[in-house]
This record gives sequence, structure tokens and C-alpha cells, in this order.
Amino acid sequence: MEICHQILEQIKKYDTIIIHRHMRADPDALGSQVGLKELLQYNFPDKKIKVVGYDLPTLTWLAKMDEVEDQEFEGALAIICDTANTARIDDKRYLNAETIIKIDHHPNDEEYGDLVWVDTTSSSASEMVAIFAEETNLKLSDQAAYLLSAGIIGDTGRFLFPATSARTLRIASQLREYDFDYAKLTRHMDTISYKIARLQGYIYDHLEVDENGAARVILTQEILKKYDVTDAETAAIVGAPGRIDTVSLWGIFVEQADGHYRVRLRSKFVPINGVAKEHDGGGHPLASGANSYSLEENELIYQKLKNLLKNR
Repeated sequence: MEICHQILEQIKKYDTIIIHRHMRADPDALGSQVGLKELLQYNFPDKKIKVVGYDLPTLTWLAKMDEVEDQEFEGALAIICDTANTARIDDKRYLNAETIIKIDHHPNDEEYGDLVWVDTTSSSASEMVAIFAEETNLKLSDQAAYLLSAGIIGDTGRFLFPATSARTLRIASQLREYDFDYAKLTRHMDTISYKIARLQGYIYDHLEVDENGAARVILTQEILKKYDVTDAETAAIVGAPGRIDTVSLWGIFVEQADGHYRVRLRSKFVPINGVAKEHDGGGHPLASGANSYSLEENELIYQKLKNLLKNR
């Protein structure tokens, strides 16, 4: 794959490489970002390779970010993983780098960077990093395999989502051959706290479902405080409505401290990223995010979700 070799050539040119990912990191964002760091550091031990972004408390068990001074970006290579658009890149100092590379598996709605590798057939950015290693004959370390496995498991919903391909399973199988505690990793990713379990019960009790299978639930600031959960922690319950047989697509509206709503959209088979794009968001056809700035906009988004099923 020519693009992989072009990326490798850029990597070889730079002594300092700083790797970014999207805000509000998930396992694939961290897996691809830090997995790439581990891959490159293992093969190029003399290079300075760092990762930047906000340390999400719920995912520090997987990986933590480095301290990076402003001057380190001067003459450096910045690689952005798992981030479709510039607004979502965590740490805007990537703009101060000499060269920027984009590695992503989301639809290429915003083409940024000097070198762009977007593959929407990949289940995850972590799968892409594993492909990159394979195509360029770079050797994976055990830690890189651990991180890339976490990213693939996260973005495929433990291999349940439609993006899981035969190639995904082949790569996951190869990563499984490395020396890390796979059972511990999967247990950690499948474990939720008691307060999240209680919040999941609230969602099932208050989920609104129409006759065609369009569902929604609203989590206000009051509810978040009652269950002592943060917006970031609500990511653990985003798949809960999909376990119900009569639910085909759904939105989880999470009120933010400033009053607007972060909207997590999911679907079993009908693309919902078009609705997300109309409301300050985007993402995959069956897994997207949007923003709502009023109760009226909440209603409009839900009506659009209902129409997707009604008009089929």
C-alpha cells in the first residue's frame, strides 16, 4: 500500500514526532495514538516520540499522555489519529508542526494535513496502525499489540458491529499472539462501576421508543449529579438501548454544564450520520455524534430519527 510507505518516509525524516487524537478519547483514539507511539519507538529508539491530549480519568488505565513543551513542535512531525475534522483534534499545537499526517477511518468530510490516509473500510484507526506496521514491515512490541487490540475491541463493540471484517478478525488474531494479558484487557473493557450500572437501569426505565423503533433518552445535569456520573462516563452506556429487540436506532442526549446537549447517535442498520452533520456533528453511518443547543433542537433531532425509520 503506497500511502503506508509515504507515511514511513515522512517518519524517517523527523527526529521529533508528536501524535494526537480526538477530544473525549475512546479506546480506539488512545489505542491508535499510543499504539503508534509504541510501534515507532520500538523501531526507531533514537527518535523523540510523544503523545498529547487530555487524560480522560476513565481511560488512564489504558494509557497516559506525555508532557510536551511548545518548542518541541517546531520542526516536528505531527500525526493525527482517529479524528475526522480539525475541530475535534485534542491540542491545537499540531498547527505548529512542520508536517501533518492524518490517519483516520471516518468519512473524509474534512481533508486536512500534508499527507492523508483515510480508510473507511477499516473497523478502527487501531486496525489501520496494525496494517501500517504490516505493510512497512515494522515490528510490533507486546505493548503496541496490547493497545491496538484495545482499540479494535472498542470500536468493533467486541467484534459485534458491522465494521468488523474478515481483515479485522485476521489482524486481531495476529495481535493476540503477542505477550500480554488478553483476558485481563477484555475483562477491564467489559467492566462497569456500580453507579454506571444504576444509570443503565435509569436508561431502560426512561427510554422512549416509537412504534418503528426510534428511541431516545435525555440525561440532564440533575440526573448526572444524582447518579454521580460525568459526561465522559456516560460513554459506557451508549450501547445499552441497542440490546432491546424493538429498538432500531437511538439517541442519548446528555446535558452539558453550559446547557447544551451532547447527542450520541447509534443505529443497527439505517445510516444516521446525515442527521449528525445537520446538527454540528458527524461520524460513521451507524455511530455518530451531534450537538443540540435547545430543547426544541432535541425534539427536531428525535423527529428526524423517527422519520428515518418511518420513511423506509
